[in-house]
Amino acid sequence: MYALRLWSTRNARLLERVYDAFESALVASHPVLKAIGYQRLEKPVAAVEKLVKGALFDCQMCGACALSRTGMTCPMNCPKQLRNGPCGGVRDGGFCEVKPDMRCVWAEAYQGSLQMAKGTAIRDPGEPVDRRLQGSSSWLRVVKQRGDAKDSAAQGESAK
Repeated sequence: MYALRLWSTRNARLLERVYDAFESALVASHPVLKAIGYQRLEKPVAAVEKLVKGALFDCQMCGACALSRTGMTCPMNCPKQLRNGPCGGVRDGGFCEVKPDMRCVWAEAYQGSLQMAKGTAIRDPGEPVDRRLQGSSSWLRVVKQRGDAKDSAAQGESAK
């Protein structure tokens, strides 16, 4: 699992492109997903998301994915569960102070972010994790938010 997680970070640019295309396709399917019902889709989509992201990124399914902002590295793999940056205990060579045989998750995130088109995004890793979202699908959450925003924008335009 660890080797594949490192591969994902090393290939962050490729995975960023795949993710952007996947996200666009999901957002385009918002009307269909909305008609089916996001709540109804939650469990099966979360299961698929856990399988895919678990294999590629050793994803911990926090429900508020930061992969696109952290060099395709899941920050929840930090032994200290530090979501918003390194702890300051990074050893020589970028190794973790808690697990000395593991590279610091944030050192990896930084290296991955340098490859991404949005490389400076690591400067804003996002909000602290909301533990109530643990195990839920961040894919569906993003699609619903973006789809609802498009719906609102379209309603605003039709009202003019």
